[in-house]
Amino acid sequence: MELEWPSYLDEYEKLVIRMNTPRVVIDNAVCSTATLVKIDSARKQSILLEAVQVLTDLNLSIRKAYISSDGRWFMDVFHVTDENGNKLTDESVLRYIEQSLGTYNSVRTDRFTGLTALELTGTDRPGLLSEVFAVLADLQCNIVEAKVWTHNGRIASLIFVKDVDSGSPIEDSQKISKIEGRLRNVLKGDNDIRGARTTVAMANVHTERRLHQMMFADRDYERKSFIETPVSSPEVTVQNWLERGYSIVNVECKDRRKLLFDVVCTLTDMQYVVFHATIDSRKDRAYMEFYIRHTDGSPISSEAERQRVIQCVQASIERRASEGVKLELCTGDRQGLLADVTRTFRENGLNVARAEISTTNSDMALNVFYVTDAAGNAVDAKTIEEVRQRIGLNNLIVKETQTSYTKGDDTESAGVGGAMLLSLGSIVRRNLYNLGLIRSYS
Repeated sequence: MELEWPSYLDEYEKLVIRMNTPRVVIDNAVCSTATLVKIDSARKQSILLEAVQVLTDLNLSIRKAYISSDGRWFMDVFHVTDENGNKLTDESVLRYIEQSLGTYNSVRTDRFTGLTALELTGTDRPGLLSEVFAVLADLQCNIVEAKVWTHNGRIASLIFVKDVDSGSPIEDSQKISKIEGRLRNVLKGDNDIRGARTTVAMANVHTERRLHQMMFADRDYERKSFIETPVSSPEVTVQNWLERGYSIVNVECKDRRKLLFDVVCTLTDMQYVVFHATIDSRKDRAYMEFYIRHTDGSPISSEAERQRVIQCVQASIERRASEGVKLELCTGDRQGLLADVTRTFRENGLNVARAEISTTNSDMALNVFYVTDAAGNAVDAKTIEEVRQRIGLNNLIVKETQTSYTKGDDTESAGVGGAMLLSLGSIVRRNLYNLGLIRSYS
């Protein structure tokens, strides 16, 4: 279809638009196991994050990726599969990817139109989510969608609500003040160290990026003395390549969906630009290498900054780590449902480590909870069955038991990981050499 230009544009303006519009090619022929999504575009701030965000919002898995920039031009190749690990064949999905990446209008907020967003951060504790949902039910707030993350003893939640009576967003200033005050009191509890934060705003956000920003602002990446460093923490190293003015970030951890988004999101919000990167996943392990600079063009300049990058990248990966038992609740939605369900969890000694709350157009609640015991350990099967009996065996289903990131126990896995990191470095350097950006390294 030929592009029709508005009559007021001159030829120079048309050329500028063509040059700055990303070129997207989707190829199902080159690779037998994945669909290739190729993007050529003029460079701009956060362009990589926007591309990854489009793909992850579709719940696609990025199995491999090659990112490179030459001057003002940016080139990406993503190897993606669907939720079942298959190549993409649905024409409507392929068209959506082309259109979305071709415009980089990736923040889709239509489903939040007419809702009020509540942003909450504070000290996590057993039963906290139950108290939050109880307050919202008491204040006649209908929860339409919510996401809850916990990490390093902190909690961040983004909750989208509307008024029960009117079905409209909450705009009354007195009610907003009341919601903020009561939620702040709940979050503070008796032993809040850093202070709780509550914000009420009209919904216009990308939820998962906003959660990363909230936890980053809350400094959840700082490990306190009373929090033991997990032995399964992702391996992150940072070193400078002074000859070319890059800082190199290497990551090895368990692979999962949205992993690349989480890391790139944090690097972007820390004001770093990814110039080159290689991502690969094998045997459920992910290996990532990023060549970064500050937005002002400088590499990491101090040991304190290097340690901060390591901590923040580790935190970005761990926030979505799903420890405990995954429970899915599917039932008719009603006022106070979440308050009742999470109260049942609390009364049976269960703590919600992560939650994803949603409702359908047919007023069905589709909720996912990751639960542990009060100490963060695994829950015994008997307790889970008692909870299911109270909530409804057909409504609350045990989906799977998940643990956080684990290092390979066998020496073969460790060897593959080390060899892969070296291999990735060679690939990136080879790409830079082919682009004429460095001399031969052989």
